[in-house]
Amino acid sequence: MLQKGSKEAKELDLLVLLVNKYEQENHPIEEPDPIEYIKIRMEEMGLKAIDLVPYMGNKGNVSRVLNRKRGLSIEMIRNLHKGLGFPLDVLVSEPKLTTV
Repeated sequence: MLQKGSKEAKELDLLVLLVNKYEQENHPIEEPDPIEYIKIRMEEMGLKAIDLVPYMGNKGNVSRVLNRKRGLSIEMIRNLHKGLGFPLDVLVSEPKLTTV
């Protein structure tokens, strides 16, 4: 364990800052679009598509959203935010939908 304030600890702090800056500039991590975010959270929370019906209205809506055939409605966004605590800033961002 490094002693706080020691030369080695200061060097380590400097290296961490440099690595973080390099990663931000050269390999930025993009925020997931709302649909990808929902899928990630479903996996983390152990949810299945059927579990989203109360927040999205019906199985058809859930399927179309998860398959990128439609975006989220304002009502779905509100319900997912209130019911599951999903952040509004992620939910309102533009999803990457597939074109038919």
